[in-house]
Amino acid sequence: MAREANGGGAPLLVLSKVSDILDCFSVEDPEPTLQQIVRSTGLPASTCQRLVQNMVREGFLDRDGDKYRIGIRLVRWSAPGTIGLDIVRSVRPILHRLRDETGETACLYVRDGIHRTVVAVAETRHVVMRPFHVGQVMPIHAGAPGKIFLAFDPEARAELQDQELTRFTPSTPVTWEALDEQAAQAREQGYFAALGERNIDVGSISAPVFDHTGELAAVLGLGFPLQRVHADDVARLGPAVALAAREASEAMGHDTRVREPDADAPPARPRKRSPARSQVS
Repeated sequence: MAREANGGGAPLLVLSKVSDILDCFSVEDPEPTLQQIVRSTGLPASTCQRLVQNMVREGFLDRDGDKYRIGIRLVRWSAPGTIGLDIVRSVRPILHRLRDETGETACLYVRDGIHRTVVAVAETRHVVMRPFHVGQVMPIHAGAPGKIFLAFDPEARAELQDQELTRFTPSTPVTWEALDEQAAQAREQGYFAALGERNIDVGSISAPVFDHTGELAAVLGLGFPLQRVHADDVARLGPAVALAAREASEAMGHDTRVREPDADAPPARPRKRSPARSQVS
């Protein structure tokens, strides 16, 4: 990385100077002048002017007369992170309500390639629990959240198509015939329940969260130990998850009147498994 000498003192990274310049922009003062930037950063006027001109040339800043503002290129780079924060901020209260209504851990997932990542959690208050944490990464072919991605996100299926499907338990689907059947069921009923697919003593129920464009933005769901929640509970919990996901979609600006999965359709009847005592993960 290029370095510049600062008046004979210790070398100063150009990136640090650029950061100082960007710190001059705020919601309260979004359009400072060059003179204001010079005063705020304490940089030599010639150095500051040269860097600002280069930042305008690269699209980091835009110029309007003698004022500057954050450039469209930086806005474009920041958009994915901003959207992610908006989802978490909007959906977190809904996760907590779902946790309180059902007693089970509620999670929000986003997809990264052939994996799903937890981005928000409302943890159960039960002593016996299925541990989740923000940043946890899991495969999309095993467990209920992944079936929602496969059902409502065509890119998810395309990315997984050529991958080997790992069998984690006897219930893990490892053929595309099985996965396509599960995805079709998820689309039909508006949620999906999976019992013992990734861990033999863990179950999950999930539903889609759509954004204002109608695209899948995230997946919302419950995770639980099978010693407490069984197949017979799906008819009760599935519609609750679908309703929470619908509320989350509305919070993201989606008009649920345009297209809503049928949350009242008969739920899947996954094979009921015997309770296990080992810690779930």
